[in-house]
Amino acid sequence: MGVFLSLDGLDGTGKSTQARLLVEWLRGQGYAVTACTDPGGTDIGAKLREILLTGREQKMSIRTEAMLFMASRAELVDRIIRPALARGEIVVSDRFLLANVVYQGHAGGLDPADLWSVGNVATGGLQPDLTLVFDMPTDLAAVRRGRAADRMESRGNEFAVRVRAGFLVEARRRPELHRIVDASGEVEAVQAETRRIAGEFLRGRGFPVL
Repeated sequence: MGVFLSLDGLDGTGKSTQARLLVEWLRGQGYAVTACTDPGGTDIGAKLREILLTGREQKMSIRTEAMLFMASRAELVDRIIRPALARGEIVVSDRFLLANVVYQGHAGGLDPADLWSVGNVATGGLQPDLTLVFDMPTDLAAVRRGRAADRMESRGNEFAVRVRAGFLVEARRRPELHRIVDASGEVEAVQAETRRIAGEFLRGRGFPVL
């Protein structure tokens, strides 16, 4: 059986860059790695991602938003993640269910416990073996984002503050499944810490990474 890692955090923390570098590092050591993005990763997921993230003019209720994320994730799990784990691969996902719990729950006003429950149905009970939560102050994250805000990112600093707080609450609630990474440093330093944490975990799961 493979190992499932996810990387998550406030937009602008560099998690997507860190995920890409982590995948390159693991593949460079000869491991089969499946990299995916949530939402997305499948034909249906790509369509849902476009609906969810493209354009500030896209209006929908917070419950609709949450369910569309769940639908994309259900397809990603069934089509991509479970088959890869069955092949014994390492899966690295850029976001997973935790993001739903934080963005639509802690920041959006839905009950986080309800979102965990619905998410458990959507994924068939699958959760990452370990989630790395990338953290930095919201003002620095906004500067580092370096592109126009998507629909989720355009909700302002107060929303971002709630997002950041939500990630920290959830990560500290279950420390056995989460590691908080200070993402405020340079890319290379953050990646070194990412590799240290992931490497230690993977070695404990029978993947002797260097």
